[in-house]
Amino acid sequence: MAALFGARVRRLRTAAGLTQAELGARTRVVATRITQIERASGAKPTRELARALDAALGADGLLVDLWPYVYREAFPDWSRKFMAYSERAVSIGEYAAHVVPGLLQTEEYARAVLRVGLTLSSEEQLEERLSARMGRQGRLVPDDKPALWVVLDEAALRRPVGGRAVMREQLTRLLDAASERHITVQVLPFEQGEHDVMGGSLTIPTLPDGSDVACTEGAHHGRLVEDPDEVRNFALAYDRLRAAALPPLMSLDVIRSVMEDSHRGANVPSRSERRRVAQEQLQQSGGRQLRGGGGRIPRRRPRP
Repeated sequence: MAALFGARVRRLRTAAGLTQAELGARTRVVATRITQIERASGAKPTRELARALDAALGADGLLVDLWPYVYREAFPDWSRKFMAYSERAVSIGEYAAHVVPGLLQTEEYARAVLRVGLTLSSEEQLEERLSARMGRQGRLVPDDKPALWVVLDEAALRRPVGGRAVMREQLTRLLDAASERHITVQVLPFEQGEHDVMGGSLTIPTLPDGSDVACTEGAHHGRLVEDPDEVRNFALAYDRLRAAALPPLMSLDVIRSVMEDSHRGANVPSRSERRRVAQEQLQQSGGRQLRGGGGRIPRRRPRP
């Protein structure tokens, strides 16, 4: 993709009758930087430089549209492949162990999360990563948006990432998201103890053909799982987490309680109380499960 980007820049520059030095002057970079971009050597262009090149060359958004694919080349193969799967997914199940998932993060919360990464080298890189993360949230907007089911560990609610004001805005975002029919949010309380996915977070995209893949992530590692038998085990572990988590309506109450700073003094609903509420929801829905906003849980297709 970097080579394709560079070829487009060279073709547009030549058509405009500009030298590399002249294009560098218009975009406020040295001529050698333009050479590196056209040859796909050296550091990859930043989003801001892609925008500057697009404007200087009259590319009508072409270079800006290509930039995310160039940017992704810096990620490991498994990560790029996982992002491609996620863009095609018709539904996404996610367990978040420590922080709110990227698809539901506010900008300031995301900035705070990305700022502490050990691989972060500059403010410019931070802004690029932030822009890419917020851009992926556009997947939840179009008509073909996937159904999103998020199980949040209680730790993700209690850890004040970015400070109290940022965290309050993030919790508000969770409540707003859960009101959408295609989004379900559940909270897994501390009292549930150990479980199969304690080592990190888990995401399971379901593709249009009904097949699943799985991605596990820790602080400094990740893994894409495509083997059907292994994916089936992760899907079962995720289903168990959904069953152990608070029902959607109770989960929203817990989030509100955390926002009001009263969660420490409040009791997490007992298992019997959760069972009673779950049974009431099942009866109200004619035997099918309901999410907090009223949408139905998609049934998993039977696996061979």
